[in-house]
Amino acid sequence: MATQPRTVLLGPLLKSVSRSFYLTLRVLPAGMREPVGLAYLLARAADTIADTSLLSPERRLEFLLAFRAQVEGNGDAEALERLAVEVAGKQSDSDEKKLLDSLGPTLAVLWQLKEADRAAVQEIVATITQGMEFDLRRFPDESSGQLAALGEYAELDGYTYLVAGCVGEFWTKMTWAHAAGQLAGEPEAMLERGIRFGKALQLTNILRDCGKDLRIGRCYLPETILARYGLAAEDLLQPENSGRARPLLFELVRRDLDHYRAAIEYTLALRPSSVRLRLACLWPVLIGLETMALLVRNEVWLDPARGSKVRRSDVYGMMARSLLLARSNRWLRRWMSQLIGQVEAGMEM
Repeated sequence: MATQPRTVLLGPLLKSVSRSFYLTLRVLPAGMREPVGLAYLLARAADTIADTSLLSPERRLEFLLAFRAQVEGNGDAEALERLAVEVAGKQSDSDEKKLLDSLGPTLAVLWQLKEADRAAVQEIVATITQGMEFDLRRFPDESSGQLAALGEYAELDGYTYLVAGCVGEFWTKMTWAHAAGQLAGEPEAMLERGIRFGKALQLTNILRDCGKDLRIGRCYLPETILARYGLAAEDLLQPENSGRARPLLFELVRRDLDHYRAAIEYTLALRPSSVRLRLACLWPVLIGLETMALLVRNEVWLDPARGSKVRRSDVYGMMARSLLLARSNRWLRRWMSQLIGQVEAGMEM
């Protein structure tokens, strides 16, 4: 493949479908950018396939499995053509359409990666698509008017691994492969912290987006925990029940803060000289904790129209401050501990 298409895929196209992640990608060490960026593009394409509500869940699942087979090198070459007609052709978002139309070149880049990088990208895409498959099989059609909830916390925990915990695992392996010696700590412990890092971010997303997910029939909050507070999934559809459901929210926030503590230790295990890697890990932790602080203070957290979202100006402010503090474990720990303290204080109000 010529250099230009490769540059376009991992430059303008990637930027168009994820402006925030693109900022993170740009600060990564050069060797990590291509496999990590490619993994993101493939995962984003899979997500577009799984979320295309103009097709039935059964049809989306068929395409998702065909896409996974293509990534694994076992797929039908005609699947991409059918995908372009039935999925890309129905996209109202031009960036998403460009992404799906570019699957052929994107897969070509995958097969040009070094064998170890290619295997790692294939593994993470396979795992993430298992999470998307779970969604399509576990929950009702968005247009059915039905609602389903997960059963036990273990089911939620397993789901957060499939769609995000595995990303922390992949990130750790890429760091070892392309920034050798920059991540201190025992490998097993660091892999576990990396997994918990991903779970922290995903659980934050689930809690923040609860109101929106409920309206497409998906309740990721487990029935066993709902029942402990005298709630059913249907009760969460009423924003006025936000106060009644706050103890439930706080229980899950406390679990999430434990994941964030592991994420903090992961970030600080990076050598102070690895400023780029530190920033790439630091930014999502800071934004996640700021989101949690907003969430616990949001008295109508179940109202999808009044979400808990960090302002872009605050994000830029955090990024600027992090550039000054990135090398200091002492100041970074103090900063992130203060953010955790803000979340805990919000639950005591």
